Amino acid sequence: MAGRIEDYALIGDMQTAALVCRDGTVDWLCLPRFDSHAIFAGLLGTEEHGFWRIGPAHAPDAQPPAATRRGYRGDSLILESEWDTGRGTVRVTDFMPPRDGAPQVIRIVEGVSGRVPMRSALRMRFSYGRVVPWVHKHEGRTVAVAGPDSVWFDTSAETYGQSLTTYSDFTVAPGDRITFTLSWQPSHKEPPPLPEPEQSLEATEDFWREWVEHCTYHGPYREAVIRSLITLKALTYAPTGGIVAAPTTSLPEDIGGVRNWDYRYTWLRDAAITLSSLLRTGYREEARAWREWLLRAVAGDPENLQIMYGIAGERELGEAELDWLPGYENSAPVRVGNGAAHQLQLDVYGEVTEALHLAHMTGLARNDYASLLQLKLIQYLEKHWQEPDEGIWEVRGPRRHFVHSKVMAWVAVDRTIKLIESGDADGPLERWQQLRDDIHRDVCEKGYDKERNTFTQSYGSKELDASLLLIPQMGFLPPDDKRVIGTIEAIQRELSTPDGFILRYPTEGSDEGVDGLPGDEGAFLACSFWMADDLAMIGRVDEARRLFERLLALRNDLGLLAEEWDPVRQRQVGNFPQAFSHVPLIDTALRLTASGAYGG
Repeated sequence: MAGRIEDYALIGDMQTAALVCRDGTVDWLCLPRFDSHAIFAGLLGTEEHGFWRIGPAHAPDAQPPAATRRGYRGDSLILESEWDTGRGTVRVTDFMPPRDGAPQVIRIVEGVSGRVPMRSALRMRFSYGRVVPWVHKHEGRTVAVAGPDSVWFDTSAETYGQSLTTYSDFTVAPGDRITFTLSWQPSHKEPPPLPEPEQSLEATEDFWREWVEHCTYHGPYREAVIRSLITLKALTYAPTGGIVAAPTTSLPEDIGGVRNWDYRYTWLRDAAITLSSLLRTGYREEARAWREWLLRAVAGDPENLQIMYGIAGERELGEAELDWLPGYENSAPVRVGNGAAHQLQLDVYGEVTEALHLAHMTGLARNDYASLLQLKLIQYLEKHWQEPDEGIWEVRGPRRHFVHSKVMAWVAVDRTIKLIESGDADGPLERWQQLRDDIHRDVCEKGYDKERNTFTQSYGSKELDASLLLIPQMGFLPPDDKRVIGTIEAIQRELSTPDGFILRYPTEGSDEGVDGLPGDEGAFLACSFWMADDLAMIGRVDEARRLFERLLALRNDLGLLAEEWDPVRQRQVGNFPQAFSHVPLIDTALRLTASGAYGG
């Protein structure tokens, strides 16, 4: 069985990523891209679906021992795991060098004390665990081939094959360093160059040290902010600037349930808010690259804006189910692709426009097409903002007039008016000022429940929705407006878990709920950070800080967060690590630091 979600560490090269468990097992790796087929899919099945474990040797029928301690080397994505055994101590260093050729996973075993027997067990299974590759030797190197893919395995240890698995058994003493490298290459090409693990380790450490030096945040939560920024950088597809929501698919929001989705794509919403956090912490180059990705993806067709695209701007992300995988802790189906790609989500226009506005305000070099795109988006909204949509949470039930969607349509118009007023674009200013007023009035009349003093999830509904917490953050209403305060307090009463974290909206257990799905889900971490933000904005800064620090305590030992927190099982759930959790962590840290609301 795979480990708990929070038992995993992330390593990556800004084109793909791997998850490494506490026991030294790589249970998830897609090559050569985030959205490629996995060669290790044990995370969503069993060891029969592919894994790579390096750790102290153990009895065949025993559980592999978990590392005694682990951590990233400084501010980097280089993982160091150490085991204290009865025979001594050993360290395994795992990383993926920023790519300058073939993608590589490098693992270095180092003796620290004593003499420790070790084992590497490598079981490659292509196509998400379905295809057993042809494994053979080529000029002294081990290569696995299946269809268009080949993976090359290079090590200084002796290897042998058994039960369709490649093993290495060896012993390390102090000062010994045994290296292992997996390199991917199209199967029709020449072998990749022999790896140079030690040089790659030094180059990888230099890369991360230099990147982190650009961070402009130096407040009390710097450790958490830096780790979140590194995670967001790791989720950025370097060749195009696209940002994936997470490097995994089908890690469940409801363990044992059906709420399992593929997040290895670029949601405009997630990418736009990621861009905002990067800009606010000094990372303008990433912002520029994302803006260029956006302009290529949308191209000349803003009227058919999708909510998500492939990491290179692909539009077709057809959803399929992998019925040979039982799913993480039997959470089925396992899905690849995402059928929500063609949903209508009007809030995306607001998030994209807000990101472009922030880029403009922070001095990112002007791009005339970006301004033209912004104007075209408003021309579309002008005709369609009154339509129902699927909303921010991608409900698979009927379309509704979601309040958050209307608020973000208002944001899109408001930020574009500001662009025109600054003299950097031309547009029908008075007409769009009237449009802004019309949307505002519509929301306040139809999306607000006067009796309960709260905005609601959709027009005419009684349900609440945590996305309403963004109303003051987007400037739709000031924080001291009684309707804002009433909404915050209503969400605290009706969508809060016993430990104070926030649900997205009500779910109905075994019945089909507002989102068209059975089952429940955990507290949505982004919404909980939004609540901390709102509490700070309305002057309840001590309460905001306490909530924020409880949220920080949910991170795993490496500072990583999944999408949600299961308040019953007391564990992380959902795809991991999740950009939509780490972005609001950064934003809340910046807000609390600016307000002076932090502990000693």
